[in-house]
Amino acid sequence: MDFKDQIKQLSERIEKLKDSIKTEEATKNAFIMPFIQSLGYDIFNPLEVVPEFTCDIGIKKGEKVDYAIFKDGEPSILIECKYWNSRLDLYDNQLLRYFHVTNAKFGILTNGIIYKFYTDLEVPNKMDEKPFLEVNLLDAKSTQIEEIKKFHKAYFDIEDILSSASELKYTSELKSILNQEFTNPSPEFTKYLVKQILSGMITSKIIDQFIPLVKKSISGIISDAISDRLKTALNTEESVQEKQVEQELKESVISEDDNKVITTEQELESYYIIKSILRKIFPAERIFYRDAQAYFTIIVDDNNRKTICRLYLNSPSNWQIAFIGDDKKEVKFKINSLDDIYNYSEELIGVTGRFISLEED
Repeated sequence: MDFKDQIKQLSERIEKLKDSIKTEEATKNAFIMPFIQSLGYDIFNPLEVVPEFTCDIGIKKGEKVDYAIFKDGEPSILIECKYWNSRLDLYDNQLLRYFHVTNAKFGILTNGIIYKFYTDLEVPNKMDEKPFLEVNLLDAKSTQIEEIKKFHKAYFDIEDILSSASELKYTSELKSILNQEFTNPSPEFTKYLVKQILSGMITSKIIDQFIPLVKKSISGIISDAISDRLKTALNTEESVQEKQVEQELKESVISEDDNKVITTEQELESYYIIKSILRKIFPAERIFYRDAQAYFTIIVDDNNRKTICRLYLNSPSNWQIAFIGDDKKEVKFKINSLDDIYNYSEELIGVTGRFISLEED
């Protein structure tokens, strides 16, 4: 199961159980500990996750943060937890105090549903007052899940997170301001726009006259943009379907010529490796392969529209495994041996898991 599917599963769990959760401790056990596990950390290993981590603050001794995630013997992430129905904005300062007296670079404030991610972009070693990322797991966007994934044990890189944190923080604040202006244009915003149209003095009366016009114009722009996106999406879908049909016809012609396609031992071995990886979540009898001149394809239900991956094993010095992205383009990764296929178990399970989800829907 890939990371996105784990978050989706956790979201469904929260929706199902939240009304039966009555305390902060139950929130931690039911929602927050599974979230930490989804990030790849062993919650039962005190070298990785320390509950009730002590943060001595000045003369106040024994202050504790709910969890500290350690890396290389030092706390790297502090997590302060609250009851799932709590308002998190009441507790920002509490996490700020803990952050200041540790070497942790990131702080997370959460009630198990909403996660606020903090760092020290404005003043070194002092936690910012506003988070650079805020995610509601019951309504998490794909882009937000990708940002959370950067905190996964397997991908955790402080410099990589910090490089995107600044952009996330200020982009979020700008979006909030623009959303407010688009919903209820302020006199200042309206005046700025009117000055592009009228010359001379812009009076309060003129501004009042233009505020509803500005609001109407913005609504029109958004409506036109949505309409254009829908048209583009429909045209793209038709184009993709045509290309898929064309590709299947080509592969069909190639597969009929047995003299041109030879399935090698390496290709068959790769097929059995992938079947063994997917056996955990998927019936092995539904995994098939098709061999073409250019590549070896692993598919579900003997259907080219359900491609799990492609393997390029014709050139010994340039073996590759490829996955089909959302944009229908291949993303290739070099492999040095067939054993390297195991390094892509998460991707293989994730792709196949999406086919399962589509069937369930």
